[in-house]
Amino acid sequence: MKTYEQTLAYLFAQLPMYQRVGAAAYKEGLDGIVELCRRIGNPQENLKYIHVAGTNGKGSTSHMLASMLQEAGYKTGLYTSPHLVDFRERIKINAEMVSKDFVVEFTAKHAAIFEELKPSFFEMTVAMCFEWFQLQKVDYVVLETGMGGRLDSTNIITPLLSVITNIGMDHMKFLGDTEEKIAWEKAGIIKPGIPVLVGESNAQTRPVFKQKAAENQAPIYLAEEAAYCEKAEEDCFNLKTSKGQWMRLYTPLTGEYQTKNIRCVFAAYELLQMQIPGLNEAHFRLGLINVLSNTGLRGRWEKLQSEPDLICDIGHNAHGFNEILKSIKKYPHEDLYMVLGFVNDKDLGPVLSQLPKTACYIFTRSSSERSIPAAELAAEAKQYGLNGQAIEPVSEAVKYALNQAKAADLVYLGGSTFVVADYLSRLETENK
Repeated sequence: MKTYEQTLAYLFAQLPMYQRVGAAAYKEGLDGIVELCRRIGNPQENLKYIHVAGTNGKGSTSHMLASMLQEAGYKTGLYTSPHLVDFRERIKINAEMVSKDFVVEFTAKHAAIFEELKPSFFEMTVAMCFEWFQLQKVDYVVLETGMGGRLDSTNIITPLLSVITNIGMDHMKFLGDTEEKIAWEKAGIIKPGIPVLVGESNAQTRPVFKQKAAENQAPIYLAEEAAYCEKAEEDCFNLKTSKGQWMRLYTPLTGEYQTKNIRCVFAAYELLQMQIPGLNEAHFRLGLINVLSNTGLRGRWEKLQSEPDLICDIGHNAHGFNEILKSIKKYPHEDLYMVLGFVNDKDLGPVLSQLPKTACYIFTRSSSERSIPAAELAAEAKQYGLNGQAIEPVSEAVKYALNQAKAADLVYLGGSTFVVADYLSRLETENK
């Protein structure tokens, strides 16, 4: 019997992994996951799902929805990706990660099937979550898609509600080079007769969602028609419902962009209230307040230290950075230090062109094989008027920034999930 560490080493070595190697690991189509689940007994059947897709915000939205269901007393499964520190973050029940023993047992039990079918890393983890949630007899599952929607491995279930948070220009190599094309891929999670909620839309994407919903005779709802949300204070948001009622909401997720996610979760709550017994406004409110303790969510405008303040966020595309920069602008600080690293399959122009030229930049490189070397990133950034140091690894880059910054300054860490993951892993190791 392999140990947990040996099992992970086996999985990472034997199975292609998009998180690690990018495009080479991408498998298009649902045939693989359908056959894999059939061979292991279709564990995905007879579970109740809320299915969440979108370019940005789907992680925060998924965690808030799961927290709300937990507050209502339901045993709630939560599947998200990628992980930051521990592989098991992907599969949780009421904040508790899947057991190491199950990861080992699942892999050993189905090893022959894996060797025969050669599933992608994502297909394997999705199948693992289905089997774990079935064995643990969860009441509801909040299931986050990976990169897409239509051909995403999670898209073999029939949910109570489909949620599409928003559309931005990301993963264009796989999903399309226009907002309309990406919206069409994400809209692939819309199922016949199943209500779909769109968290944020525009003139380009709204017609796509409405057409897809009409084709499936699926009721469609727009979050902007259900509520308006604005940030009031550091941890406080004001939400106005379509009936004109104002609600004062509190959450430790303080990023400016959470206004859109909270609005989406409120609209989802109103729709789910009709399907989930006992769900009420108190559960929605408490779900926001207790989202971190209920789910263990990390890396969303997360403050890691004070004086100088160090904040990290996993936002990694132009749409995400547009929202992050709003939070930075409103955050009280003197000088701004930005520690950034990116992966090599992104068009960085739309991100770099919007970054403030007055910030102090430290370019770095994560441990991911897909990461751009710091010096190469610094050279590209210079073309956009962004000057700074190139320092590797991430921990040294952050250390340099913190040493340079004054107590009243702000140090921001981000650019990719892997940059944040590297630093959080370092902190966890130091705190053991």
